[in-house]
Amino acid sequence: MNVKVFHRDTCRLCGGCSHDLGLSLTPTPIGDDFVSKERLAKGQESFPLDLCVCRDCGNVQLLKTLDPEVVYGEYLYTSSSSVGLPEHFQHYADHVMRYANPSKGALVVELGSNEGAMLRAFKNNDMRVLGIDPASEIARRATAAGLETLPTFFSAKLASEIRAKYGPASIVVANNVFANIDDLADMAEGVRALLADEGVFVFETSYLLDVIEKNLIDTVFHEHLCYFAVKPLEAYFRRYGMQLVNAERVPTKGGSLRGYVQLAGAKRIVAPAVAELKALEAKAGIDHPQALAVLGERLDTIKGELLALLDDLRSKGKTIANYGAAVGLTTMIYHFDLAGRLSFIVDDNLVKQNTFSPGHHIPVYAPQAMYERKPDYMLILAWRYADNIMKQHRAYLDQGGHFIIPLPELRVI
Repeated sequence: MNVKVFHRDTCRLCGGCSHDLGLSLTPTPIGDDFVSKERLAKGQESFPLDLCVCRDCGNVQLLKTLDPEVVYGEYLYTSSSSVGLPEHFQHYADHVMRYANPSKGALVVELGSNEGAMLRAFKNNDMRVLGIDPASEIARRATAAGLETLPTFFSAKLASEIRAKYGPASIVVANNVFANIDDLADMAEGVRALLADEGVFVFETSYLLDVIEKNLIDTVFHEHLCYFAVKPLEAYFRRYGMQLVNAERVPTKGGSLRGYVQLAGAKRIVAPAVAELKALEAKAGIDHPQALAVLGERLDTIKGELLALLDDLRSKGKTIANYGAAVGLTTMIYHFDLAGRLSFIVDDNLVKQNTFSPGHHIPVYAPQAMYERKPDYMLILAWRYADNIMKQHRAYLDQGGHFIIPLPELRVI
């Protein structure tokens, strides 16, 4: 596959032209590009994962950008494949409804709506819903399920067309997609054009403070172009005629930021949480390259401990497989140098089963392979779901198997 790579010279949030390198992770192929048997001979190119810090606003981002048509055109991830996310979206939608207090039947638009799990939650609250998602097959399935979804990328032009056809949106939502957008100026203009006068834009995205504090290496991959914090986001929204009025930390995906944005001059009062999180960020120094350098040192320590354990087990004739084939798996396998140490991978997602991992082409099977192939140890790179996985597969432990959990600290169960 010939993937175009674009290099940015400017910050996506503020347009600044000066950046410092904070952390270089091992280059990887596209993290979710699991391949079929027929593609094994073609090989996959690896691309840099360099986290850079804007000297002007402190935003952390990847300056190397991959062609989004390639990354998302045949996207595999569906929200229902993540443990607990559908339930999370229902609670999330209920919370946003209370906060925004829209009239019955008002319009909710979701950017990057995937298969429509959150749109359905809003529809359950008697709202009109519209999704936007460039993964054409996923968008088609969502529309067929009664959740109209436009198979395209969001833009200011599209926002104007939507407003003309459907009216203004009382709520615009972006879940784990805000950080994936390269042209954030156009995105802001689109949201502003789409929002009703007292509408609210609500986003949930990986939070830089959590990435650094909790060693969240599995949130770093080519789809995630930015690693956001409150301070640079507040200035970004102000620049485009909007106002960040609330922010909160939520546990989704290891640690996320949920932000609430209104048009400048709307009636909501800025919550104290905005200033409180900015103070936490300043104390942690996350807008300086040194914070990322320290994260890199911790990751090196984790890598050393993990490889020492795995190599000791293999020297004793033990076999090791892995549980989890999410997109972040690719980053972890490459940066922790795990490829030659894993016999196979298992995953609950039917789409991933009977494929091969990006680049190293480790086979991916259904979880039943744990019992058929009987590896001595199962590494859980899907470590945030380790408790659920171990509970679900108690029989593996009962048969003499062991689980290894690498993060947030190395454990053997």
